[in-house]
Amino acid sequence: MLTITQTLYDQIVAHSRADHPDEACGVVAGPAGTDRPERFIPMLNAARSPTFYEFDSADLLKLYREMDDRDEEPVIVYHSHTATEAYPSRTDVTYANEPGAHYVLVSTADADDSGPFQFRSYRIVDGEITEEDVQVVEAY
Repeated sequence: MLTITQTLYDQIVAHSRADHPDEACGVVAGPAGTDRPERFIPMLNAARSPTFYEFDSADLLKLYREMDDRDEEPVIVYHSHTATEAYPSRTDVTYANEPGAHYVLVSTADADDSGPFQFRSYRIVDGEITEEDVQVVEAY
């Protein structure tokens, strides 16, 4: 299960909406070994595409060095889908290289009449997708 604060949830959703119609992407880092998302890090979608996201390689290298210096790890890797449901695509699965991370997808398409977006979380390990519950809390 992914446990996330309301503030982080709102920041991910706001970034996803702001970058629409392009896909948004980013990371939420947390203390290594805790599985606790704490630091919101919106990233630039270097692909600037409504159907694909790509972290800029220089930005990603800088981020990983910074997380290493702070004894952090990527707890959440998130991106948005602008025209489809919040479910990992084949490309998403191919690029999922953080087996310990929660992969959050936000759909900014109203694909199921449940509102303007969906917020869903997955574990993706060795190509296998497992959806998990999301618990939104006020604080840890």
